[in-house]
Amino acid sequence: MIELNTPISVLTRVGKTTAGRLKRIGLNTVEDLIFYFPFRYEDFSLIKKIQDLLPNEPVTIQGKIKLIANRRSFRKRKILTEALISNETGSVKAIWFNQPYLTKTFKVGDAVYLSGKLDETRFQFISPEYEKVSLDGAIHTGRLVPIYHLTEGVTQKQLRFLLKQTLPALKEIKDYLPKEIIERNKFVGLNRALSGIHFPNNQRAAGLAVRRLKFDELFLIQLAIQFIRKQIGENKAGKIRFLEKATKDFVSGLPFKLTNAQKKCAWEILRDLETERPMNRLLEGDVGSGKTVVVALAMLNAILNGYKVVMMAPTEILANQHYQTFRKLFEKQKFSVLLFTAGRKKKDGEKLSKAEVLACLEKAEFDIVIGTHAVIQENVKIKDLGLVVVDEQHRFGVEQRKSLLLKEKQKEFVSHFLSMTATPIPRTLVLTLCGDLDLSIIDEMPPGRKPIITRIVYEQDRLKAYEFIKKQIAAGRQVFVICPLIDPSDKLGVKSVKQEFEKLDKEIFPDLKIGLMHGRLKAKEKEAVMCEFVMGTIKILVSTSVIEVGIDVPNATIMMVEGAERFGLAQLHQFRGRVGRAGHQSYCLLFSESNSELTRKRLRYLEDCVDGFKLAEKDLELRGPGEVYGLRQSGLPDLKIASLSDVELISLAQKEAKGLVENKKMTPELEQALRKNNISMHFE
Repeated sequence: MIELNTPISVLTRVGKTTAGRLKRIGLNTVEDLIFYFPFRYEDFSLIKKIQDLLPNEPVTIQGKIKLIANRRSFRKRKILTEALISNETGSVKAIWFNQPYLTKTFKVGDAVYLSGKLDETRFQFISPEYEKVSLDGAIHTGRLVPIYHLTEGVTQKQLRFLLKQTLPALKEIKDYLPKEIIERNKFVGLNRALSGIHFPNNQRAAGLAVRRLKFDELFLIQLAIQFIRKQIGENKAGKIRFLEKATKDFVSGLPFKLTNAQKKCAWEILRDLETERPMNRLLEGDVGSGKTVVVALAMLNAILNGYKVVMMAPTEILANQHYQTFRKLFEKQKFSVLLFTAGRKKKDGEKLSKAEVLACLEKAEFDIVIGTHAVIQENVKIKDLGLVVVDEQHRFGVEQRKSLLLKEKQKEFVSHFLSMTATPIPRTLVLTLCGDLDLSIIDEMPPGRKPIITRIVYEQDRLKAYEFIKKQIAAGRQVFVICPLIDPSDKLGVKSVKQEFEKLDKEIFPDLKIGLMHGRLKAKEKEAVMCEFVMGTIKILVSTSVIEVGIDVPNATIMMVEGAERFGLAQLHQFRGRVGRAGHQSYCLLFSESNSELTRKRLRYLEDCVDGFKLAEKDLELRGPGEVYGLRQSGLPDLKIASLSDVELISLAQKEAKGLVENKKMTPELEQALRKNNISMHFE
């Protein structure tokens, strides 16, 4: 008897080898198979008579084998299997390459289905799908045929054959979706959807199955997000009154004017801070749009109301940069700023020991503490904490957020929470990843900033590019060089920082000081290299994507990216944002050895577009969300069937999840479904 927990290895025609191959794609049990969905269908539902066949039309024919034999091709020495299939309306030839076993699979007189397209030049089927006619009905022909992602050594036929065996186990699966949601949205039942996704009777059945399963996937994610939102909302935060005069004085002291977008976002944040409901907001803005000042206005009001502020950054380099920036911004206010990372501990410019830092935090002898995840370690106690700011919050993920909230729950009042990101995230992705956050977008750049000139550099123009770089350095400028890898990789065929460093240092620019930066360096080594680069001693910094977020070197005017095709558009835009920060005309040079027209078209899009949000939407369309943003890192599962282009379903899932959580209609079946999908809902 086949059950959900039955190992795949006991199914018919599954040996140890095949079971091992299926394990590579996460298929171990019958349940794994049932929830392994096809990504498209071949429509072979049109069954035609042989006499009515037309070239290049996907069809299925039924007939009997009149002849079948193997022969060796003269030119390429391939084994060809040729067959003649006939019925009452005529005969047609079929040919397969390197499948000599077919002469044992089929005998003359066997009734078969063939599905495929008739070749227009030879008027024969080339490598068609095939299946013997049986009372059980067709699986591979004569219908909508599911197509799955495979692994080496496993065929579509094998997978479909195994899936057919799993259907009796569907009766074990209980529908966890509340009946009212199913009826309200005219969804098919879960069993019908799971059967229909693999073996739909027609296009409508496939559509209904796909809609239901997409909704389920999005709904479970939204359910967890809405539950977290409710949990946060049930706590009380300290009211942070808006101090109009102090805020205006601070703004008038800035060496620049705030944009309308900055003012709008700052006001949204300041209004949130005045309520007892804990703020839970994401501040999103393109590189250079001025998010730091908006955050500073929130910090200013929190501190003047008697609260302390924590700011977390994903890397030590970025934490140190924020430390310097906020010390300068709040110089007139004489706010005490503390730096707390694994490698550096400082207060107002003076070095401290870890014990001294912990004592300062516990006694509230500071105004702002800036650090990495070291700030939320168990032994860290922070008195009078009123505002938490997290930079590039999607890089921290849910676990760090949990740690923070757990610490907060020990207090009478929890802190207000503000995330900020320079990573352009499409609104649909924000709804899915950050549905527990309110959203503020700085969609306007400060005036006077020169657009960065972006160009693709092909191999034949490499030497010209090097000459251009030499001229820029001679004029006092500096250069970033980004590579996809740390070490050489023959398998991937892309350049590494170590290779590029050696080449630039010894062959191309032997008279210039060149620095090397990558993730395996110790924190002190990274810091030493960055200090030399910021000071101007190092003229060219060769790095991996470790410099992607937030690094500010005003004198750098060239961003050179090797193997540009290995990066997404949004990430390349992030790299590009590391230059052009001080009024000098800046350039982004994209080096690519790819001859693919698709790759070149994608990179040309970057040449013409400077809007990070448009680039992010394009990236989402071309590469998918998991590839671009790393869904697993966010604490959410990869989407198996839904897409972030399913805007209507995302909105519907959010609405239904919100209603269910607000009305406290959570069921044990839904909680079990969340656990099965590895979606974390509780902060406890």
